[in-house]
Amino acid sequence: MKEALKIAIIGYGKMGHEIEKHALAAGHEIACIVDNEDDWNQFPGEAQVAIEFTTPDTAVNNIFRCFDASIPVVSGTTGWHNRLPEVSMICLAKNQTLLYASNFSLGVNIFFEINRRLTALLAPFKDYQPGISETHHTQKIDAPSGTAIVLANEIIDQDQRFNSWKLKEQKNLETEIPIESMRLDQVPGTHVVTWNGPADSIEIKHTAHNRSGFAQGALLAAQWVWQKKGIFTMKDLLNL
Repeated sequence: MKEALKIAIIGYGKMGHEIEKHALAAGHEIACIVDNEDDWNQFPGEAQVAIEFTTPDTAVNNIFRCFDASIPVVSGTTGWHNRLPEVSMICLAKNQTLLYASNFSLGVNIFFEINRRLTALLAPFKDYQPGISETHHTQKIDAPSGTAIVLANEIIDQDQRFNSWKLKEQKNLETEIPIESMRLDQVPGTHVVTWNGPADSIEIKHTAHNRSGFAQGALLAAQWVWQKKGIFTMKDLLNL
């Protein structure tokens, strides 16, 4: 195992509890837990790195607080990436550290790579139309999921027919990739990319069985990033 770390957990919901469980099992120490405004009084304590899973409305301020405390931060919150240019500029200006991802599951990040490869193979064949569906637990606030948006943007980057994604009821198949979002009880996360053609369909799918893969990936990210400076994603960690 790599060196044990003193970790600050920001956000103590289901993911925060899962990260705590896996961190302790791996020999790490929980330096502090931040779950409300008063808890910031103890931050960062002796923390060497922070792992942040909160809400889209609070994530950016949480990240900035880590920058101000000179604590590297691993953020798994989605729904705030429209502010990434601002966050990146401040991170670099303050010589701080951020590793962000829409999904920390190692399987999902391999799924991203398969999606990029499949898109490249199908891009010359214009009869195939892509679509994405994602299903999550009912407590997930943002829709579509950050993972679904990454999948759509990867298709847009490699297939010049498409310039945007839309929720399914708003789709324009000529230029937009439809995303269907569903919320069901007790579903950690399922993502499906389907390419429909006149003669057949091609489908790739990732299903999370539980939250442990997300927590283990976030801990792996924390170990990888804590002595680095700059802005990183799981692609950097996995060298994809």
